[in-house]
Amino acid sequence: MCVTCGCSDDAETKITNPETGEVVAINSNVHHHTHTHTLADGTVITHSHSHASSHSHSHEHHSNNTTEVAQIHAKMHGNTITLEEKILAKNDLIAAQNRGWFKGRNILALNLVSSPGSGKTTLLTRTINDLKDKFPIYVIEGDQETSNDAKKIQETGCKVVQINTGTGCHLEASMVERGLQQLNPPLNSIVMIENVGNLVCPALFDLGEKAKVAILSVTEGEDKPIKYPHMFRASEVMIITKIDLLPYVQFDLNLAIEYAKQVNPKMQIFQVSATTGVGLESWYDWICANVQK
Repeated sequence: MCVTCGCSDDAETKITNPETGEVVAINSNVHHHTHTHTLADGTVITHSHSHASSHSHSHEHHSNNTTEVAQIHAKMHGNTITLEEKILAKNDLIAAQNRGWFKGRNILALNLVSSPGSGKTTLLTRTINDLKDKFPIYVIEGDQETSNDAKKIQETGCKVVQINTGTGCHLEASMVERGLQQLNPPLNSIVMIENVGNLVCPALFDLGEKAKVAILSVTEGEDKPIKYPHMFRASEVMIITKIDLLPYVQFDLNLAIEYAKQVNPKMQIFQVSATTGVGLESWYDWICANVQK
């Protein structure tokens, strides 16, 4: 359970491959253990073993859920608990494995985070179309339901998998691990992870990415960075999108940048329009520079 928002890790999560139509359910009662081996020539091989829980373990899981509810109730009354720390520790372990996997293949993995409707998918499709001749780009799409965004990405010719989290409000490292098994991106490629639209919980969950990229639209409030400081503090980059709409909306661009710098002085900020193409070259230069590192 996510103690930040209350979404359940028992949610029915599934991965859809829009190219083949294959749908794979991620069973929360099956534990996947991944092992990575690096051969002498530098080739990285990853394989997983699945261990289904027994009936007796199910009773234990039920008992654990009862304990978790009690702990959350206790936290609401001011008691200190370690539930969230344990959840994040498990996630961080898998994230570290993902990070090693990316490093072994020299893959640039970016975690795109924002509120719903900020223009993540539009920016992503424009980025793919403009850069796909330079780098192989693979995408993991995260949404609670539907494969609509994955279909838009597929139209670019890019290989994509859709992860539907059900009631879950964020992607987790284990979901990304399963998505990578479906995608199998090659050496020297880019993996774009479009997270579920949410500026709270995705800030807590490391996916193994190189950097979080926070996307803020001019159709939103310029105070988002100080209203949701954890997300903008955790992000290395902020992209202000839809700047072609600035003449038509009440959005203080300079104040938005000032707020972002207050929260994260080291944050790199780009101002772009995925429609007109303004500002995209700087964003692309940043991507290219990080692919080569």
